[in-house]
Amino acid sequence: MASTKIEWTENTWNPVTGCSKISTGCKHCYAEVMTRRLQAMGQEKYSNGFELTLHPEALNDPYNWKKPKMIFVNSMSDLFHKDVPVEFIQRVFKVIRENPHHVFQVLTKRSDILLYYDREGWLEWPHNLWMGVTVESNLVTKRIAQLSSTKARVKFLSCEPLLTPLPEMNLSGIDWVIVGGESGRTPRPIKEEWVVDIKFQCEQAGVPFYFKQWGGTNKKKAGKILNGKVYNEMPVKEIELM
Repeated sequence: MASTKIEWTENTWNPVTGCSKISTGCKHCYAEVMTRRLQAMGQEKYSNGFELTLHPEALNDPYNWKKPKMIFVNSMSDLFHKDVPVEFIQRVFKVIRENPHHVFQVLTKRSDILLYYDREGWLEWPHNLWMGVTVESNLVTKRIAQLSSTKARVKFLSCEPLLTPLPEMNLSGIDWVIVGGESGRTPRPIKEEWVVDIKFQCEQAGVPFYFKQWGGTNKKKAGKILNGKVYNEMPVKEIELM
């Protein structure tokens, strides 16, 4: 487990590292940049660079974490990458299920694979797992319906980096929406009206709304104030697990 600056979680756990690009949201992948940095520092876990790598030894780690935490799974990869065997995903789910004092958050761009595994009955959903999909543009909104069709208990959307407006989303069955702008050296722009519209859709659907950041080349300076307020809403179901 490692600490993280990602505001909507507390720690990260990476039983898989490395990935490959599948959509526009992947263009400036922070995990790829971080991997190059860690590899240059000589960290053995990243010796393969950004090549997809399983780390079965990491499956033992959560059993040693006694204090309840909110844990982002695979911040440096995608658990539902086509090259991750379903048997390994099942082992990850087993670890999550056997550590019920933690909340584990999984985020994927590969909702088609997620839905396929779910429909085949290969996923036994832990009570303490939150399943999310990235919805960075209007080209990938099908991911929402695919997530909604799974049997995951808590479902969330990460609209980050938000690259286009996302009008008329079907938020039925969605428990949480995170929105954020892209940061880094060459961030793509985000527009306030896009964020305001998503916030309105969340209000209409009764879905908690979390605005993470405006992003930009100096995300700290840009901050996260929207209409004079900070929006850090979380799923109500979080309370039921604590």
